[in-house]
Amino acid sequence: MKVRVLVVDDHPHAREAIGEILSEDEMFEIVAYAENGDEAIAQTERWMPDLILMDIRMPGKDGLETTRDIKLRYPYVKIVLITVSDDAAHLFEALKQGAQGYLLKNLEPGTWLEYLRAIASDEAPLSSELALRILQEFPVNKKESGEQPPLTAREREILSWVAQGMTNREIAGVLHISDQTVKNHLKNILQKLHLENRVQLTRYALEQGWIDRRS
Repeated sequence: MKVRVLVVDDHPHAREAIGEILSEDEMFEIVAYAENGDEAIAQTERWMPDLILMDIRMPGKDGLETTRDIKLRYPYVKIVLITVSDDAAHLFEALKQGAQGYLLKNLEPGTWLEYLRAIASDEAPLSSELALRILQEFPVNKKESGEQPPLTAREREILSWVAQGMTNREIAGVLHISDQTVKNHLKNILQKLHLENRVQLTRYALEQGWIDRRS
């Protein structure tokens, strides 16, 4: 199934370059382009894309503000912000606004495509640094010991690995199971906890005290 993409950047050459990268993988289909935040919101309403690639710095409404507005209206859509900076603070702020991640403009096209395929499949890992920042930013509301979460022991184990930044393949290797088995477990976990992605899973695991805040 095609991943329908909206590309948002105020520079025409950047939009063209992103289009060239995505054209190398038949998984992605660009359905529209936008030059600014307001146009991105309008194009999202018109095309209902699966994925939005958006420059973080744009005149007027920037990528972070636009991400927040789009997520409030269309929480299903995946958003990846594009930036020239590798400052982790930018990525963390993007996640706080609802984005699934971000990409550096100077990365190789192959790296872009690998990351976007992982985003589309809900398999993009979080770094341990980001997991710690999530814990530090949000208050910890650990459940009382008598209140058990609706997860099996294996699901809790997989969730703890996810929160430490491991990919599905890495988790499968540790547990000696298939990638698909890990993916199915994650689908069950997300459904049980009424969560949407790895960012929210990481926060949940941290709140439960399953991940050491010093790790």
